Parts: sequence; C-alpha cells; structure tokens
Amino acid sequence: MTHPTLATFRPATTEPAWMRRSLIGLVIVLLTVLLFAPLIAVFAEAGKRGLVFALQSLADPDAQSAIRLTLTVAAISVPLNAAFGIAAAWAITKFDWRGKAFMITLIDLPFSVSPVVAGLCFVLLFGANSAIGGWLVAAGHPVIFAVPGVVVATMFITFPFVARELIPVMTEQGRAEEEAALTLGASGWRIFFTVTVPNIRWALLYGVLLCNARAMGEFGAVAVVSGKIRGQTSTMPLMIEMLYNEYLSVAAFTMATLLALLALVTLTLKSALEWRFADQLAASSRH
Repeated sequence: MTHPTLATFRPATTEPAWMRRSLIGLVIVLLTVLLFAPLIAVFAEAGKRGLVFALQSLADPDAQSAIRLTLTVAAISVPLNAAFGIAAAWAITKFDWRGKAFMITLIDLPFSVSPVVAGLCFVLLFGANSAIGGWLVAAGHPVIFAVPGVVVATMFITFPFVARELIPVMTEQGRAEEEAALTLGASGWRIFFTVTVPNIRWALLYGVLLCNARAMGEFGAVAVVSGKIRGQTSTMPLMIEMLYNEYLSVAAFTMATLLALLALVTLTLKSALEWRFADQLAASSRH
C-alpha cells in the first residue's frame, strides 16, 4: 500500500508548464520594457531627421572633442586600473599579511560610494581652494575642471572591476604553480609572466572589458569634477545631457546611439568570452 504522503510527493525542481511559461513571459516583457524599448527609441530618435543630419551632428567640433576625450580617458584609466588590479590581486591571493581584509574593503569602496559624492571629495581635495589644489593651479597643472580630474574620477569609479575579477580566479588556483617555479630557480618576474599571467589572461580581459564599459559611460563623478566645459572637459555622457537640455534632441540621441554602439561592442566581446571560456571564468563570473 502506497503511503498517501509519498503518492503526492513532487520533486522540488519541477514546476508546472504554465508556471514556466508565465515566468519566461514575464522576463521577456520586463526585458522589452526596460531594455529593448528604450534602446530602440534611442536609435529611432537619432534617425528621425536622416542619416546625413546625424553624421553632421557628430562632426560638430564639440561632439568630436567629447568623443576624443571619452576614448582618451578610457585609454588612460583602463590600463592603469588593469595594472592596479593585477598588483592588488597578486598581493591579496599570493601572500599572507595583516590588513588583507581591509584592502579588499577598500577595493569595494567605489561600489558603495555614490559617484557624485566621490566627485565632491575630489573637488575638496584638489579644488583651487584646497592646499594641494591651490599649489597645482599655481604651478599651471589644475586637476578640477580639467582633463586630469576627469581621469582621476574615472579611475576611482572603475578601479574595482579588474581586481574583483582576478581575486576569485587567483584564489582558486592557489600558489602551487608559483611555488614550484620558485623552487626551480625562476625569478619573480619570470614566474609572473610565464605562470601567473597565462592562468588569468581571460579573467583579466573580462575585467578590462567591464572596466572599459564603465569608464566610457561614467557620468556622476565626471560631471562634478569636469565643470562641463564644452570642447575641453565634456565627455560623451555629459555632451548628451547638454544637447538634450538645449532641445537638440536629434544630436543628443545620435551621440547616445554612438555610446550605445560602443557599449554593445563591449557586451558582445564580454558574451563571447563567457561562452568561449566559461570554465576559466566560472570562478569570477558574477555579472
């Protein structure tokens, strides 16, 4: 005789077909409303007056300056943050020392601090009315309302990305290979380039892509420290806001389209890495 409780037992991992279809439909609706519809609207608004007008708006000197500055800031901040991320991950995972937990907390700090607050902190630190900022201005090297301030703010906002991708991977790999190479007489730099880097190369590239995407799209901290000076300190996100506030909607959406295309390229490369090197990225894939 079958026990009534066992007869009605259903595995917890199976759901009715209607529930699966409902959940899938809900996800599709949310993605359409929150992601695809705004993206389509941006492209539609950019092409409202034709391709020629859109290209002419990008040829404007202020727009060209914003594009160059965005790419320049990304080209400076991403390699520097990659170097910092490698050094931080190496120090945290390969050595035992006091303050390691505090270092990890500091790495996560930009995730918990508002970008606007971070920008205000840099203004207080490097502004013309501060001791350091006043000395830099007197020396002819201002930071706030200048390109260096944009670079510094972008670096602060984006520096956790590479480190946070490398730390789980290097923790899982352990120290055995490096210690074996050390016992064979390899130098520190040789161990790093021949043992460590090949093991982390895909996680490193993954983190660099994420860092680059955030660097190009950063708005809050950059808006505070840049002063939004046309042709000098205005990045693409800032230029989009200024154009839209001036009712130049087609030019604003054209710039937004270009920024979205750059983001889509980054997303495509990120997805390709996740698909091609899923095993190597399994330890750090949290996005």
